Amino acid sequence: MKKILSIILPLLLVVACAAYVSAQNSQKEAQNMTLTDKKVLVAYFSWGGNTKSIAEKIQAKTGADIFRIEPVTPYPQDYNETAYGIAKEQKDKNIHPPINNTDVSPYDVVFVGTPAWWYTMAPPVMTFLEQNNFESKTIIPFVTHGGGGGYTIDKDMKKLVKGTKVLSSFVVYERGNSQTDDEITKWLNELK
Repeated sequence: MKKILSIILPLLLVVACAAYVSAQNSQKEAQNMTLTDKKVLVAYFSWGGNTKSIAEKIQAKTGADIFRIEPVTPYPQDYNETAYGIAKEQKDKNIHPPINNTDVSPYDVVFVGTPAWWYTMAPPVMTFLEQNNFESKTIIPFVTHGGGGGYTIDKDMKKLVKGTKVLSSFVVYERGNSQTDDEITKWLNELK
């Protein structure tokens, strides 16, 4: 009897482990299928290149279309003039500048990237969200920052696109570091 148990127990353990691994792989595949079965867009605004860098990484991993949100009147190249002048004034006065828009109607999922400016998203991103119909779409925010974090940008987006599913944002300092690619992959796999 001991001999039989010594053979059966290891076999049961191997079968149980194989079933667990198979279930984990199926779960990961199901999560990835939520994006692969959808028409996906990565839309982003980037002043200094940080958000563009992250947008391109997300686009490469998802195979999504990519679109740069561009204000009709570009921001100055001088950081102080942009950050402490125009961007602060736009935030303080709730100005959402006109943009060269895109039509999001063909898309099911829209990644929306923004730098964190004055504790929220950049004003051109606000314009983008207001000017498009996101009904029955999913918005997935991603945020770059210079030290302040993601603030409440995902919640701010949710207020602008009422009735739309807005997932938790991916937040990264500047362009990220050597682990950023792995962090993006992990984040994408956890999206539901």
